[in-house]
Amino acid sequence: MKIAFVGKGGSGKTTLSSLFIRHLADRRLPVVAVDADINQHLGAALGLDDEEAAALPAMGAHLPLIKEYLRGSNPRIASVDTMIKTTPPGEGSRLLRLQEDNPVYDACARTVTLDGNAIRLLATGPFTESDLGVACYHSKTGAVELCLNHLVDGREEFMVVDMTAGSDSFASGMFTRFDMTFLVAEPTRKGVSVYRQYKEYARDFGVSLKVVGNKVQSEDDLDFLRDEVGDDLLVTVGHSDWVRAMEKGRARPFAELEEPNSRALRTLHEAADAAYEQRDWERYTRQMVHFHLRNAESWANARTGADLAAQVDPSFVLSEDLQAGVPQPARPTPQPA
Repeated sequence: MKIAFVGKGGSGKTTLSSLFIRHLADRRLPVVAVDADINQHLGAALGLDDEEAAALPAMGAHLPLIKEYLRGSNPRIASVDTMIKTTPPGEGSRLLRLQEDNPVYDACARTVTLDGNAIRLLATGPFTESDLGVACYHSKTGAVELCLNHLVDGREEFMVVDMTAGSDSFASGMFTRFDMTFLVAEPTRKGVSVYRQYKEYARDFGVSLKVVGNKVQSEDDLDFLRDEVGDDLLVTVGHSDWVRAMEKGRARPFAELEEPNSRALRTLHEAADAAYEQRDWERYTRQMVHFHLRNAESWANARTGADLAAQVDPSFVLSEDLQAGVPQPARPTPQPA
Protein backbone atom coordinates (compact mmCIF):
# COMPACT_ATOMS: atom_id res chain seq x y z
CA MET A 1 0.00 0.00 0.00
CA LYS A 2 1.20 3.49 -0.83
CA ILE A 3 0.37 5.97 1.94
CA ALA A 4 0.96 9.75 1.95
CA PHE A 5 0.98 12.11 4.92
CA VAL A 6 0.25 15.74 4.01
CA GLY A 7 -0.66 18.92 5.87
CA LYS A 8 0.48 22.45 6.51
CA GLY A 9 3.88 23.13 8.01
CA GLY A 10 3.88 22.59 11.76
CA SER A 11 0.72 20.47 11.75
CA GLY A 12 2.55 17.40 13.04
CA LYS A 13 2.63 15.64 9.67
CA THR A 14 6.12 14.21 10.13
CA THR A 15 5.43 13.15 13.70
CA LEU A 16 2.24 11.32 12.69
CA SER A 17 3.90 9.65 9.71
CA SER A 18 6.77 8.45 11.92
CA LEU A 19 4.32 7.05 14.48
CA PHE A 20 2.43 5.21 11.75
CA ILE A 21 5.71 3.78 10.44
CA ARG A 22 6.56 2.60 13.96
CA HIS A 23 3.10 1.07 14.28
CA LEU A 24 3.57 -0.93 11.06
CA ALA A 25 7.09 -1.98 12.02
CA ASP A 26 5.85 -3.08 15.45
CA ARG A 27 3.56 -5.50 13.58
CA ARG A 28 6.56 -6.73 11.60
CA LEU A 29 5.09 -5.55 8.31
CA PRO A 30 7.40 -4.60 5.42
CA VAL A 31 7.86 -0.81 5.35
CA VAL A 32 9.74 1.56 3.07
CA ALA A 33 9.63 5.09 4.53
CA VAL A 34 10.30 8.09 2.28
CA ASP A 35 11.15 11.61 3.42
CA ALA A 36 9.87 13.76 0.55
CA ASP A 37 9.49 16.98 2.55
CA ILE A 38 11.53 20.06 1.73
CA ASN A 39 12.48 20.04 5.42
CA GLN A 40 14.10 16.65 5.99
CA HIS A 41 13.01 15.59 9.50
CA LEU A 42 11.63 12.07 9.11
CA GLY A 43 14.96 10.44 9.96
CA ALA A 44 15.17 12.35 13.24
CA ALA A 45 11.53 11.49 14.01
CA LEU A 46 12.46 7.83 13.58
CA GLY A 47 15.26 8.18 16.11
CA LEU A 48 18.33 8.96 13.99
CA ASP A 49 20.79 11.41 15.48
CA ASP A 50 21.83 14.49 13.50
CA GLU A 51 24.91 12.82 12.03
CA GLU A 52 22.99 9.71 10.94
CA ALA A 53 20.19 11.78 9.42
CA ALA A 54 22.65 13.96 7.52
CA ALA A 55 24.38 10.86 6.14
CA LEU A 56 21.23 9.56 4.42
CA PRO A 57 21.91 9.38 0.66
CA ALA A 58 19.85 11.76 -1.46
CA MET A 59 17.66 10.07 -4.05
CA GLY A 60 18.09 13.09 -6.32
CA ALA A 61 21.84 12.56 -6.37
CA HIS A 62 21.27 9.02 -7.68
CA LEU A 63 18.67 9.91 -10.28
CA PRO A 64 20.78 8.68 -13.27
CA LEU A 65 21.16 5.27 -11.60
CA ILE A 66 17.44 5.12 -10.78
CA LYS A 67 16.52 5.96 -14.37
CA GLU A 68 18.96 3.47 -15.87
CA TYR A 69 17.67 0.65 -13.67
CA LEU A 70 13.97 1.37 -14.27
CA ARG A 71 14.45 1.86 -18.00
CA GLY A 72 15.55 -1.78 -18.36
CA SER A 73 15.19 -2.77 -22.01
CA ASN A 74 12.13 -0.62 -22.73
CA PRO A 75 12.45 0.09 -26.47
CA ARG A 76 10.28 3.22 -26.22
CA ILE A 77 12.92 5.00 -24.10
CA ALA A 78 15.92 5.83 -26.27
CA SER A 79 18.12 6.92 -23.37
CA VAL A 80 17.92 7.91 -19.73
CA ASP A 81 18.35 11.52 -20.86
CA THR A 82 14.76 11.39 -22.11
CA MET A 83 13.31 10.03 -18.85
CA ILE A 84 11.50 12.55 -16.65
CA LYS A 85 9.71 12.27 -13.30
CA THR A 86 6.46 11.12 -14.97
CA THR A 87 7.92 8.57 -17.41
CA PRO A 88 5.61 5.54 -17.24
CA PRO A 89 6.75 1.92 -17.38
CA GLY A 90 6.10 -0.24 -20.42
CA GLU A 91 7.24 -3.45 -22.04
CA GLY A 92 10.84 -4.07 -20.97
CA SER A 93 10.80 -1.70 -17.98
CA ARG A 94 12.06 -2.88 -14.62
CA LEU A 95 9.59 -2.57 -11.77
CA LEU A 96 10.16 -2.20 -8.04
CA ARG A 97 8.93 -4.34 -5.16
CA LEU A 98 9.02 -3.27 -1.53
CA GLN A 99 10.49 -6.60 -0.41
CA GLU A 100 13.45 -7.07 -2.69
CA ASP A 101 17.07 -6.10 -3.08
CA ASN A 102 17.89 -3.97 -6.10
CA PRO A 103 20.41 -1.28 -7.14
CA VAL A 104 17.97 1.53 -6.26
CA TYR A 105 17.68 0.41 -2.64
CA ASP A 106 21.39 -0.39 -2.49
CA ALA A 107 22.25 3.19 -3.47
CA CYS A 108 19.49 5.15 -1.75
CA ALA A 109 17.97 3.20 1.15
CA ARG A 110 19.31 2.76 4.64
CA THR A 111 18.08 0.29 7.23
CA VAL A 112 16.62 1.79 10.42
CA THR A 113 15.84 -0.45 13.37
CA LEU A 114 12.76 0.47 15.42
CA ASP A 115 12.44 -1.52 18.64
CA GLY A 116 14.17 -4.44 16.97
CA ASN A 117 12.18 -4.23 13.73
CA ALA A 118 13.97 -3.13 10.56
CA ILE A 119 12.55 -0.78 7.93
CA ARG A 120 14.06 0.89 4.87
CA LEU A 121 14.37 4.68 4.83
CA LEU A 122 14.74 6.79 1.69
CA ALA A 123 15.17 10.57 1.49
CA THR A 124 14.88 12.95 -1.42
CA GLY A 125 17.71 15.03 0.04
CA PRO A 126 17.78 18.65 1.20
CA PHE A 127 18.54 21.73 -0.81
CA THR A 128 22.26 22.17 -1.33
CA GLU A 129 24.16 25.42 -1.75
CA SER A 130 24.24 24.85 -5.52
CA ASP A 131 20.42 24.59 -5.58
CA LEU A 132 19.71 27.88 -3.86
CA GLY A 133 18.03 30.39 -6.15
CA VAL A 134 18.13 28.14 -9.21
CA ALA A 135 16.32 24.89 -8.41
CA CYS A 136 12.71 23.94 -7.68
CA TYR A 137 12.16 21.41 -4.91
CA HIS A 138 10.11 19.28 -7.27
CA SER A 139 13.36 18.42 -9.02
CA LYS A 140 14.18 16.57 -5.79
CA THR A 141 10.87 14.72 -5.50
CA GLY A 142 11.00 13.62 -9.14
CA ALA A 143 12.98 10.53 -8.11
CA VAL A 144 10.18 9.55 -5.71
CA GLU A 145 7.49 10.00 -8.36
CA LEU A 146 9.47 7.93 -10.85
CA CYS A 147 9.81 5.11 -8.30
CA LEU A 148 6.10 5.27 -7.44
CA ASN A 149 5.27 4.96 -11.15
CA HIS A 150 7.28 1.73 -11.29
CA LEU A 151 6.20 0.25 -7.93
CA VAL A 152 4.13 -2.94 -7.70
CA ASP A 153 3.09 -3.40 -4.09
CA GLY A 154 0.65 -5.70 -2.38
CA ARG A 155 -1.54 -5.81 0.68
CA GLU A 156 0.16 -5.57 4.08
CA GLU A 157 3.34 -4.07 2.67
CA PHE A 158 3.71 -0.32 2.87
CA MET A 159 5.49 2.63 1.32
CA VAL A 160 4.83 5.60 3.62
CA VAL A 161 5.74 9.02 2.19
CA ASP A 162 6.09 12.16 4.32
CA MET A 163 5.16 14.74 1.70
CA THR A 164 6.18 18.37 1.43
CA ALA A 165 4.00 20.77 3.41
CA GLY A 166 0.92 22.53 2.08
CA SER A 167 -0.45 21.95 -1.41
CA ASP A 168 2.96 21.92 -3.15
CA SER A 169 2.55 18.26 -4.13
CA PHE A 170 -0.04 19.36 -6.70
CA ALA A 171 2.81 20.77 -8.80
CA SER A 172 3.22 17.20 -10.08
CA GLY A 173 1.04 14.14 -10.48
CA MET A 174 2.44 12.56 -7.33
CA PHE A 175 -0.73 13.28 -5.36
CA THR A 176 -2.51 10.58 -7.42
CA ARG A 177 0.10 7.90 -6.66
CA PHE A 178 -1.30 6.81 -3.28
CA ASP A 179 -3.90 4.34 -2.06
CA MET A 180 -4.62 6.58 0.92
CA THR A 181 -3.71 10.16 1.79
CA PHE A 182 -3.83 11.17 5.45
CA LEU A 183 -4.10 14.93 5.86
CA VAL A 184 -2.97 16.11 9.29
CA ALA A 185 -4.94 19.16 10.43
CA GLU A 186 -4.90 21.24 13.59
CA PRO A 187 -8.23 22.58 14.92
CA THR A 188 -7.64 26.09 13.57
CA ARG A 189 -8.71 28.02 10.45
CA LYS A 190 -5.20 27.75 9.03
CA GLY A 191 -5.13 24.09 9.97
CA VAL A 192 -8.12 23.23 7.79
CA SER A 193 -7.26 25.57 4.90
CA VAL A 194 -4.87 23.02 3.37
CA TYR A 195 -7.63 20.41 3.66
CA ARG A 196 -9.95 22.56 1.58
CA GLN A 197 -7.27 23.07 -1.07
CA TYR A 198 -6.46 19.37 -1.18
CA LYS A 199 -10.11 18.38 -1.34
CA GLU A 200 -10.73 20.76 -4.23
CA TYR A 201 -7.65 19.85 -6.25
CA ALA A 202 -8.06 16.09 -5.75
CA ARG A 203 -11.80 16.01 -6.42
CA ASP A 204 -11.58 14.84 -10.03
CA PHE A 205 -8.84 12.25 -9.53
CA GLY A 206 -10.40 9.73 -7.15
CA VAL A 207 -7.93 10.49 -4.36
CA SER A 208 -8.80 8.70 -1.09
CA LEU A 209 -8.43 11.43 1.54
CA LYS A 210 -8.92 11.20 5.30
CA VAL A 211 -8.23 13.86 7.92
CA VAL A 212 -6.26 13.19 11.09
CA GLY A 213 -6.98 15.85 13.68
CA ASN A 214 -3.83 16.67 15.62
CA LYS A 215 -3.25 18.69 18.79
CA VAL A 216 -6.90 18.22 19.75
CA GLN A 217 -7.21 19.25 23.40
CA SER A 218 -10.92 19.78 24.04
CA GLU A 219 -14.43 18.94 22.93
CA ASP A 220 -14.56 22.35 21.27
CA ASP A 221 -11.49 21.44 19.17
CA LEU A 222 -13.22 18.23 18.12
CA ASP A 223 -16.48 20.02 17.28
CA PHE A 224 -14.56 22.55 15.18
CA LEU A 225 -12.92 19.83 13.08
CA ARG A 226 -16.20 17.97 12.65
CA ASP A 227 -17.88 21.16 11.45
CA GLU A 228 -15.05 21.99 9.02
CA VAL A 229 -14.22 18.60 7.47
CA GLY A 230 -17.32 16.50 8.11
CA ASP A 231 -17.13 12.80 7.32
CA ASP A 232 -13.52 13.11 6.13
CA LEU A 233 -12.44 13.32 9.79
CA LEU A 234 -11.12 9.83 10.54
CA VAL A 235 -9.54 10.16 13.97
CA THR A 236 -7.98 12.71 16.34
CA VAL A 237 -4.75 12.72 18.29
CA GLY A 238 -4.00 14.68 21.43
CA HIS A 239 -0.97 15.37 23.60
CA SER A 240 1.67 12.66 23.89
CA ASP A 241 4.33 12.47 26.59
CA TRP A 242 5.91 9.67 24.55
CA VAL A 243 6.33 11.97 21.53
CA ARG A 244 7.61 14.80 23.71
CA ALA A 245 10.27 12.51 25.18
CA MET A 246 11.27 11.33 21.68
CA GLU A 247 11.63 14.92 20.50
CA LYS A 248 13.99 15.54 23.40
CA GLY A 249 16.11 12.55 22.39
CA ARG A 250 14.85 10.41 25.26
CA ALA A 251 13.56 7.43 23.35
CA ARG A 252 11.18 5.06 25.07
CA PRO A 253 9.88 1.68 23.83
CA PHE A 254 7.05 2.10 21.35
CA ALA A 255 4.89 -0.19 23.52
CA GLU A 256 4.72 2.69 26.03
CA LEU A 257 2.88 5.00 23.62
CA GLU A 258 -0.38 6.12 25.23
CA GLU A 259 -3.34 3.82 24.50
CA PRO A 260 -5.55 6.54 22.92
CA ASN A 261 -2.75 7.35 20.46
CA SER A 262 -2.08 3.66 19.79
CA ARG A 263 -5.77 3.23 19.10
CA ALA A 264 -5.65 6.14 16.64
CA LEU A 265 -2.78 4.46 14.76
CA ARG A 266 -4.78 1.24 14.57
CA THR A 267 -7.61 3.24 13.01
CA LEU A 268 -5.21 4.62 10.37
CA HIS A 269 -4.02 1.09 9.63
CA GLU A 270 -7.60 -0.15 9.24
CA ALA A 271 -8.44 2.72 6.88
CA ALA A 272 -5.35 2.04 4.78
CA ASP A 273 -6.15 -1.66 4.62
CA ALA A 274 -9.74 -0.96 3.59
CA ALA A 275 -8.47 1.15 0.68
CA TYR A 276 -6.93 -1.98 -0.83
CA GLU A 277 -10.36 -3.12 -1.99
CA GLN A 278 -10.74 0.12 -3.99
CA ARG A 279 -7.53 -0.33 -5.98
CA ASP A 280 -7.92 0.31 -9.69
CA TRP A 281 -4.66 -0.36 -11.54
CA GLU A 282 -6.10 0.72 -14.87
CA ARG A 283 -7.07 4.12 -13.47
CA TYR A 284 -3.68 4.35 -11.75
CA THR A 285 -1.90 3.72 -15.05
CA ARG A 286 -4.22 6.06 -16.93
CA GLN A 287 -3.53 8.93 -14.52
CA MET A 288 0.19 8.26 -14.78
CA VAL A 289 -0.01 8.60 -18.55
CA HIS A 290 -2.22 11.69 -18.26
CA PHE A 291 0.35 13.62 -16.22
CA HIS A 292 3.21 12.38 -18.36
CA LEU A 293 1.57 13.75 -21.51
CA ARG A 294 0.85 17.06 -19.78
CA ASN A 295 4.47 17.41 -18.68
CA ALA A 296 5.73 16.38 -22.10
CA GLU A 297 3.67 19.04 -23.83
CA SER A 298 4.26 21.86 -21.35
CA TRP A 299 8.05 21.60 -20.95
CA ALA A 300 9.68 18.19 -21.30
CA ASN A 301 9.59 17.78 -25.08
CA ALA A 302 11.43 21.08 -25.45
CA ARG A 303 13.84 20.23 -22.63
CA THR A 304 14.78 16.79 -23.95
CA GLY A 305 14.40 17.41 -27.69
CA ALA A 306 12.24 14.29 -27.98
CA ASP A 307 8.56 13.48 -28.38
CA LEU A 308 7.92 11.96 -24.96
CA ALA A 309 4.38 10.92 -25.87
CA ALA A 310 6.08 8.08 -27.76
CA GLN A 311 7.21 6.65 -24.40
CA VAL A 312 3.64 5.61 -23.59
CA ASP A 313 3.02 1.89 -24.13
CA PRO A 314 -0.73 1.70 -24.88
CA SER A 315 -0.97 -2.02 -24.07
CA PHE A 316 0.76 -1.79 -20.65
CA VAL A 317 -1.15 -1.71 -17.37
CA LEU A 318 0.74 -1.66 -14.09
CA SER A 319 -0.38 -4.42 -11.73
CA GLU A 320 0.87 -6.18 -8.62
CA ASP A 321 0.70 -9.42 -10.63
CA LEU A 322 3.62 -8.25 -12.76
CA GLN A 323 7.07 -9.54 -11.89
CA ALA A 324 9.38 -6.85 -10.56
CA GLY A 325 13.09 -6.46 -11.15
CA VAL A 326 13.27 -7.96 -14.64
CA PRO A 327 12.19 -6.60 -18.01
CA GLN A 328 8.61 -7.61 -18.78
CA PRO A 329 7.62 -9.78 -21.74
CA ALA A 330 5.49 -8.20 -24.40
CA ARG A 331 1.72 -8.34 -23.96
CA PRO A 332 -0.47 -8.91 -27.00
CA THR A 333 -2.04 -5.69 -28.21
CA PRO A 334 -5.80 -5.79 -27.53
CA GLN A 335 -7.76 -6.31 -30.74
CA PRO A 336 -11.18 -4.79 -31.48
CA ALA A 337 -14.09 -7.13 -30.88
